[in-house]
Amino acid sequence: MIDAPLKLFNSLTRELEPFVPVHPGEARVYTCGPTVYNYQHIGNMRAYVFADTLGRVLQWKGYKLTHIVNITDVGHLTSDADEGEDKMERMAAREGKSAWDIARFYQEDFERDLARLNVQPKQHPRATEYVTAMIDWGKSIADKHCYELESGLYFDVSTVADYGRLARAVTEDGEGRIESVEGKRNAADFAIWRKTPAGETRQMEWDSPWGRGAPGWHLECSVMGEALLGFPFDIHTGGIDHREIHHPNEIAQNQAFCCTTGLDDPRNSGAKIWMHNNFLVERSGKMSKSSGEFLRLQLLVDKGYHPLAYRLMCLQAHYRSELEFSWEGLGAALTRLKRMVMGIETLKARHAELVSASIEQQAPSKRDAGWALRQVQGDDWGKLQPMLDKFDAAIADDLNTAVALTALDDALTAKKVDLTKKYDLAAAMDSVLGLNLLHLTRADLRIRPKAATIGEDQVNAAIEFRKELRAQQNYPALDRQRDELGQQGVEVMDGDPLGWEWKLT
Repeated sequence: MIDAPLKLFNSLTRELEPFVPVHPGEARVYTCGPTVYNYQHIGNMRAYVFADTLGRVLQWKGYKLTHIVNITDVGHLTSDADEGEDKMERMAAREGKSAWDIARFYQEDFERDLARLNVQPKQHPRATEYVTAMIDWGKSIADKHCYELESGLYFDVSTVADYGRLARAVTEDGEGRIESVEGKRNAADFAIWRKTPAGETRQMEWDSPWGRGAPGWHLECSVMGEALLGFPFDIHTGGIDHREIHHPNEIAQNQAFCCTTGLDDPRNSGAKIWMHNNFLVERSGKMSKSSGEFLRLQLLVDKGYHPLAYRLMCLQAHYRSELEFSWEGLGAALTRLKRMVMGIETLKARHAELVSASIEQQAPSKRDAGWALRQVQGDDWGKLQPMLDKFDAAIADDLNTAVALTALDDALTAKKVDLTKKYDLAAAMDSVLGLNLLHLTRADLRIRPKAATIGEDQVNAAIEFRKELRAQQNYPALDRQRDELGQQGVEVMDGDPLGWEWKLT
């Protein structure tokens, strides 16, 4: 049995590195969370599927996981480069609600989406809970690293070594989106604190040594990361767009706060490893919130796709590769998910012990809390051993979930193997992949599209009538009924215990 060493790609060094925890036996991870001013589109949600998979892999490798995903409910302007209006304030004005109500509503929706994607619960601290700590942080670095302008307190990036190394700002032109503010010493300097302009009142504002106002967006992650995980912690994750501005600014703040030197030692950045998932690309242009009916998880459900089909779609690509979204691709992922669910259901049906209630009671610490590699080491897996080895090697190779999924496919289709072992192996693999295969049924995956013109009760009645027609051997009527149901989005599956499914177009 192999135990492949876990290697992760560090965006700061641009190298694949072995994971060596700061604290033995622990893994501390910080993920940049959403700005809760609107619904999250599915491109945003790819970041949380990736981060959740990372956490599951760390648990598989035996580490005690602490994982933080912050909630930005103040400070984020309409540009990542700290320019424009505050996103929260603008949405509050548009909807005629308080910024606090906006934040609460969209945070709750975000957390519902996480649950539908089977993302494990995380800690979700809000930026507004740490404003006092942000002010104290600003005070601690102001003398050496900041200067004050009429609009607020700004960080002087020339006061820290290697600013922009994460973005490769010099060699890759990564600092193109920067704010033009009169009086800034350097184009890349960014706001630590923004004063409320004279004559204006914000819904979210606090008193500070630099005037009444609100913190800059970049400050919250530094403050919460240090407060909840301690510097240095193990891994910081986010979307690749954060690699260009937000994370370099966060790193600069961390260096200033810790009085550290350059970034030849990644620990000086606040985290040992920085990881970024690539973009989800959608060619029609509906990915943007500004496009109207943008692609959010609920839209996928409204069209008849189970949310876990989207999770599977994400896992089929490496997190560092662009993933192109298409309805055809999502449909293929749903079909693959159905095959996996059918494989588990077949195992249950063929093994009487697994069908009984004891299946849910057997080894509850494994079934419910997830498996770790140590729990499967030493067992005699027989013909299934190469599949387990392939799976472990794949996820240890910078989370290669695409290959890991093929190992799961191989296990589910393996012949002449112990069925209990086969079930346990599938359960162990799924504890990392997070597809909830042990509890999903094919009926769960049969989601009525919002545009469907026929109800489920009507379909069931039509299927019962179909049985009568078959008994009468009225084949022309059977064909007509199949066509009629097909026109209403229902696919008849004669001979299949499920009977019918919604036909996705």
